[in-house]
Amino acid sequence: MKRIQYKWLVAIAFVLGQFMEILDTTVINTAIPSLSKEFATTPATMEWVILGYLLSLAIFIPSSGWIGDKYGTKKTFLFALSVFTLASALCGQANSIDQLIIFRVLQGVGGGMLTPVGMAMLYRAFPPEERARASAVLIIPTVIAPALGPVLGGAIIDHTTWRWIFYINLPIGIIGIAFVALFLKEHREPRVGRFDFAGFVLSGLGLSGVLYALSQAPEHGWLSSTVLLTGLGGLVMLAILIKVETSIAEPMLALRLYKDRIFRNANLTNTLSYGAFIGFYFLLPQFMQTLLGASAMKSGLATFPQAIGVIVMSRFVGRWYHTVGPRRLISFGLLAAGSATIPFAFLNLNSSLVTIGALMFLRGCGMAFAFMPLQAATYANIEAPDTGRASSINSTQRQTSAALGVAILATIFISRTNHLLDSGASTDTAKLGGFHAGFIASVAIFYLGSVFAFFKIKDSDAARTMQPRAKTATV
Repeated sequence: MKRIQYKWLVAIAFVLGQFMEILDTTVINTAIPSLSKEFATTPATMEWVILGYLLSLAIFIPSSGWIGDKYGTKKTFLFALSVFTLASALCGQANSIDQLIIFRVLQGVGGGMLTPVGMAMLYRAFPPEERARASAVLIIPTVIAPALGPVLGGAIIDHTTWRWIFYINLPIGIIGIAFVALFLKEHREPRVGRFDFAGFVLSGLGLSGVLYALSQAPEHGWLSSTVLLTGLGGLVMLAILIKVETSIAEPMLALRLYKDRIFRNANLTNTLSYGAFIGFYFLLPQFMQTLLGASAMKSGLATFPQAIGVIVMSRFVGRWYHTVGPRRLISFGLLAAGSATIPFAFLNLNSSLVTIGALMFLRGCGMAFAFMPLQAATYANIEAPDTGRASSINSTQRQTSAALGVAILATIFISRTNHLLDSGASTDTAKLGGFHAGFIASVAIFYLGSVFAFFKIKDSDAARTMQPRAKTATV
C-alpha cells in the first residue's frame, strides 16, 4: 500500500477542522427560531448566541499565529479542536440561554485558532510551486460547509431536537483530535519573541467593536448611538494598534507583511470577493424562505449546486494556474461570478428552486476561477517563519470582510424595502424589491473586485507559485 505523503495528512487535518468550524457557523442560523421558543427569550438576547461566538473569534484569531509559533502548531491545533468539540457538547447540554451564550463564547476560542493555525500548517507543508494544489484543498470546506449547513440544520430541526445542531460536531471533532495526535508533526518557530499583550488587547477591543457595530448597523441604522460608539471606538483602537504594531520589534500582528505587494493586493481583492460572497449567501436563503415559502432544508438544497460548481471547476483552474497566472484567472472569475448573480435580480414570487439551483451552479463555476488562485497567490512570497502571522492577518481580514459584506447588503435590503413600503407597495413586493437591490449590490462588489484584481494583481509577484511541478521536481 502506497504511503500517504505528509503534506496530504496535514491537508486532511485542516479540512476536518475547517469543515467543522464553518459548518457550525452556518448550521446555527437554522436553529435560532427553535432556540428562541425553547428558552422563551427576546430576539435581542437570542442575538448573543451568534454575537458571542463572533466576538470571541475577533479576540483569538489575531493571537493564534503567535500562539502556534510559540507552543507548536500541533499542540495549538489540538487545543483548538478539543476546546471547540468540548464547547459543542456543552452547547448541546445547555439548560438556559445564559449557559448557551457562555458555551458559544468558549466555542469561539477554539474556532478562532482553528483556521489560522491550520492554514499555517498547510502552507508550510506545501512548497510554493504546489500552493495551487493546497488552495484546491482549502476550497473544499470553504464552499461545502456553508452549503451543507442549512440542509443539515433544516433536517435536524424538522426531525430531531435543536441540541443535535451542536452534537453533530462531536464525531468530526473526535476523529480530528485522534488524527492530529497520531499523524501530525510538531512545529515551533525558534525566534518568536515575547507575547505582545498590548497588541492582543488593542486588536481584541478594536475588532470586537467594529464587528459588533457591523452586526447592529442594518437593524439600528449606521448613525445610531450604539453603532457609532462601538464602531468608532473600535476604529480608534485599530488605529492605535497599527501605531503600536509598527513600532515594536516583535508585534503580534506582523503588519510589515503588507509591504509585500501580492500579499497586500490579494488580501484586498479577497475582502471584496468574500464580502460579496457571504453577503449574498446571507440574503438568498431569506428570499427563498420568506417569499417562496421554502423550508430551511429545501433552500439549502437549492444553494448546494454552488459548491458543486466550485469543486468541478477548481480541478481545471488548478492546472491552468501555472500557465495563465492569477491575475487573469481572478479577474475573470469575479467577473463571471458577478454576471451569474445578475439573474437573481429578476427572480419573482413564482421563481423555481430548480432555476435558483442552476444559477448557483454557474456562480460556483465562476468563483472557482477567483477563490483558488487568490489563496495560492496570497502566500506566494511569505516565508515559513512568517506563515503563522500571515494566516492570522488573512483570517482576521476575512472575518471582517464577511461581516462588512453582510452589513452592506442587509442595509441595502432594509433601506429599499422600507422605501417601497413607504411608497405604498405590498409587503411581499417591497421585500422582493429589497432583495433585488441587495443582489445587485453583490454584483457591483464582485465587479469592483474584478477591476481591482486586473490592475493590481501581478503575475510576476506570484512567480514562485507558478513554477510547473515537473520542473521543480528535478531541481
